[in-house]
Amino acid sequence: MSELSKVRGSRVRNRLRYIGLVAAVGLLVAGCQGGEPQGIVSGASGTLPSASPTPVKPTLSISPASSTTPVRADRPVSVSLVNGKLNSVRLTDKAGKQVGGSVDATGTWRNTQPLSAGTSYTVTASAIGEDGEAVQQTSTFTTVKATRLVNTTLIPGDDWKVGVGMPVIVVFSQPVKNKDAALAALKVQSTPSVTGGWRWFSDTEAHYRPKDYWAPGTKVQVTASTSGTELAKGQWGKRTVTTKFEIGSDQRMTVNMAKHTMTFTRDGKTVRTMPVTTGKPGFSTRNGIKVVMDRESQVTMDAATTGIDSTDPDYYNLKVNWAMRLTWSGEYFHAAPWSVGSQGRANVSHGCTGLSTANAKWLYDNVQIGDVAVFSGGSRSLEQGNGYTDWNLPFSAYTAT
Repeated sequence: MSELSKVRGSRVRNRLRYIGLVAAVGLLVAGCQGGEPQGIVSGASGTLPSASPTPVKPTLSISPASSTTPVRADRPVSVSLVNGKLNSVRLTDKAGKQVGGSVDATGTWRNTQPLSAGTSYTVTASAIGEDGEAVQQTSTFTTVKATRLVNTTLIPGDDWKVGVGMPVIVVFSQPVKNKDAALAALKVQSTPSVTGGWRWFSDTEAHYRPKDYWAPGTKVQVTASTSGTELAKGQWGKRTVTTKFEIGSDQRMTVNMAKHTMTFTRDGKTVRTMPVTTGKPGFSTRNGIKVVMDRESQVTMDAATTGIDSTDPDYYNLKVNWAMRLTWSGEYFHAAPWSVGSQGRANVSHGCTGLSTANAKWLYDNVQIGDVAVFSGGSRSLEQGNGYTDWNLPFSAYTAT
């Protein structure tokens, strides 16, 4: 073979290798462009078939679950659901009384009213699953028995109209040890709303007062939901109690013991000024802000209740008219016809504020429980807790709510 033939043969072989390489690259590029692989059978539409998801059955969960072991009355009741929509929940006691509840932001139902100790409950929940199937579940349980049930009394009573200085008073029938839990079970709502707070005056008595005196016309509702609260070891609140009351006119009495006068104002305007007599030396009437606690058309006053023996020259036992109590120790506004000559001139009483019968009757007819009485000019201080003494304390002494 000539040298020319060898060169031509080499060129042909190189050209063929180049054509093969180009063809291979073309196939590779075509595959990268997303074309459907050859030789794979697809659906009629030319796409891969997709399987329909299988509906998941709903799952209800109730806590507490059915059990013969008693649970605490302060344990929350909840109903949760997975894969579906909660339809209804009913929580009832053995008598069929329903306990309130609501669904929270997570979709879980929780009780919003407390349970009671020693009570059987049934929870019935129903839901609709994603597959449209209805499901229902029930739980039955009993709360632990109380060693003692504690009653709660609220003052003011229902539908009272009271003065601007009236505190809310909660009295428990047994000493409270779990005070924070007790306060958490107490709720005060008012229209208009106020800033207020609680303070314990004893282990059985808590007071609520607004930061400033109530505004006339304010409507107040108090709820003590203590039935689900353990107030002391083994001692649970007996039931939920409520009261509603209204604030009347802004009526205040200012007693100047040095000048022997009392001024009565209503909504900031002076209505009447009256001569009075207050406690003589040794029986001084207390200075301070007092609140009218009660009013009685007649009351028996016996000095023996204050420690004065019947043989003492200062002993007394008599009935007085038009009496309005100011302290637990026995200070009253009342009619004192025997001291009219001293009223406006000297202090001759055993600690009460004496008025003429006409003035006492007028005051009795106009005063409200909860009206404020400010005493000054004396030498004796008012003891904390001797009456409704809340306004002698700074608001910082109260737990604000």
